[in-house]
Amino acid sequence: MRYGRLADLVRLALQMQGRADGLSLDDIGQTYEVSRRTAERMRDAIRDAFPQTEELHEPGGRKRWRLPPGTAGRLADPTIDDISALNRGAELARQSGDSATADHLETLMDRLRARLPGPKRTRLEPDIATLLEADGVALRPGPREQIPIDILDSLREAILAGLWIEVDHRARATGLLSRNARLGPLALLLGEGRQYLVAYSDYAKDVRLFALAGFERIERTENVFERPEDFDLGAWMQRSFGIWQEDVYDVVWRFSPEAAPDARLYLFHPTQVMTDEPDGSLTVSFRAGGLREMCWHLFRWGNQVSIISPKPLREVMENSIQEAAQASKPLNAQRT
Repeated sequence: MRYGRLADLVRLALQMQGRADGLSLDDIGQTYEVSRRTAERMRDAIRDAFPQTEELHEPGGRKRWRLPPGTAGRLADPTIDDISALNRGAELARQSGDSATADHLETLMDRLRARLPGPKRTRLEPDIATLLEADGVALRPGPREQIPIDILDSLREAILAGLWIEVDHRARATGLLSRNARLGPLALLLGEGRQYLVAYSDYAKDVRLFALAGFERIERTENVFERPEDFDLGAWMQRSFGIWQEDVYDVVWRFSPEAAPDARLYLFHPTQVMTDEPDGSLTVSFRAGGLREMCWHLFRWGNQVSIISPKPLREVMENSIQEAAQASKPLNAQRT
């Protein structure tokens, strides 16, 4: 087999088996972004590995190639990445309110897991459980950063392997670069808005958040990282509204009768309690930190929501309103 990109060849074999009309050289070239000569080498590699490859002829003389059903055998078995991708898709759908699609994706994920051969399923089950917890935990609305795929792959591999990593990371707030920081990776917070790594900091001796966009170098060590026994990712995330881990407050919001029907559809926080008031308004209460992120969300509701408590949240909101008003002025007016 002269063509060396094994992963592409495996994918090509699956495509040639899954397409009733097969693939042409043009199809191969477009899919893998390769020249016609390279597409020919890829086709030849498949024909060498699978002599039963069928050649089809289209009107006009163009040829297509396909594999009979069952030819690829165990190449068609699902992988951990397949299962993880379905899990992320289900989370995205559920967070956007599309529960039906989320249910279908989760059913498909279960079917793929059921297709794994018994010994392979037993061997991979711990890795699957780790990856499903660590990947796509928090999916948030808003603009999304573009994180290089090699950064994500390096972190996923380290999480799955349970190893310490050494990184160069630039802090978002200060711009300062920390070199050779030693981290124990726990989970990725992916989705909309800024994206983060949840990791145990050997320097801080505690769990911290690290913006993925700040990583300038990631090197996996050979040292085993043991997850803190008392660390519960779900409980840790519930301490905050959004991302930031701050002091926890008893939060109470009241939505106007006009906004109550819409607000009732939201899951603002996993610990929330909703109370319908006699005047038709809606009271939402929960315990969490992250006051500034709460303000960013409350801005969307305008004058249809009141902050009952805590007082620090009202103060942050008032300051945010003043800052926004100042920022909206022309630059020359801001200087006077």
